Amino acid sequence: MPFMERAGKPAIHYELDDYTDPWKDAPYLLLQHGWGRSARFWYCWVPYLSRFYKVVRPDLRGLGLSPRDFDVEKDLRLEDYFGDLNALVDHLGAKSVHFCGESFGGVLGMAYAGEHPKRVRTLSIVSSPVHFQDDYRKISSHGYESRMEALRKMGVRAWAEASNVGRRFPADADPGLLRWFVDETGKSDVDVLVAMYRWVSDFSAMKYLPRIEAPILGLYPTEGPIHGDEHMDALKAHARNATIVRMPWRFHNIEHLARAACAQHVLHFAAQHDGIACHES
Repeated sequence: MPFMERAGKPAIHYELDDYTDPWKDAPYLLLQHGWGRSARFWYCWVPYLSRFYKVVRPDLRGLGLSPRDFDVEKDLRLEDYFGDLNALVDHLGAKSVHFCGESFGGVLGMAYAGEHPKRVRTLSIVSSPVHFQDDYRKISSHGYESRMEALRKMGVRAWAEASNVGRRFPADADPGLLRWFVDETGKSDVDVLVAMYRWVSDFSAMKYLPRIEAPILGLYPTEGPIHGDEHMDALKAHARNATIVRMPWRFHNIEHLARAACAQHVLHFAAQHDGIACHES
C-alpha cells in the first residue's frame, strides 16, 4: 500500500487505481473522502473512472490508514490539508489534478481550488455545503450540546449508526451497506474527528469561490438535509463557471445511492475539459 512520506510531516496513505493505456499518460483524478470516512468509501466509483484516468484516493491525515503521527490540536488546520494535497500532487509527478470531493472532501476542494487554482483542472463536489447551518449542527448532535459532545459520549460507531437512516440513507437501503458504512466510519479516531469538526462547523467557502479558476460540477440531492437551494445559488452566483446537477434523492450520501450516475457525471465532466473520449466500442 503506498504512503507519501515526508520529513517532519505526517505520512499520507493513498490508493492508486490505474487501468489507462500506459502510452497515453492519462491525467490524475483525485477522489477526496468526507469527514469520518476514508479512501475505501470510493471503491464503487473506481471501475467507472480508472479506465480513463489515474484515480488517486488519499486518506486525510489521521483517518483511514494515514497514521495519527501529529498533534491533533495544532496540525489539523486548513493550511495543513493544503500542504498535504500539494505534496501529494508533487509526489505523483503531476502539475495539477482533477479534484472530486464528497461532503467535507468537497468543502476542502472548494478552499483548495481557490487557494491553489493552478493545481485543480476541474472541481467536482458531491453533497458539499458551501457553509454549515445551525439546523444541521442541531440534527447531528443527537440531543447533546454539540456533535463533538455526541461523539465523545456515544462513540464514533454509535454516532454513525444514529446518523445513517433518514439523513444519509433511506430506511429501505441495503442493510449490508448500512452496516458497512457504520463499521468503516466507526474505525475513525474520535480525537481527529472532534478536532476537524471544531473548525469546519463554522467554515464558509464563500471567499474562495471567486478565486476558483477551474470549472465546477456540483452534484446534489434534490432535497438534501445539509444543503438547501441557497448553497447551489451561492455557487452559481460567486463561482465563475459552475454547473449544478440535481440527483433524485433526499438523502446526503448520493455517492453511494447513485454511484454509477455520479461517477459518470464526474468522468464526462473531466473528459470534456481534457478533450478525452471516455467510451470504448
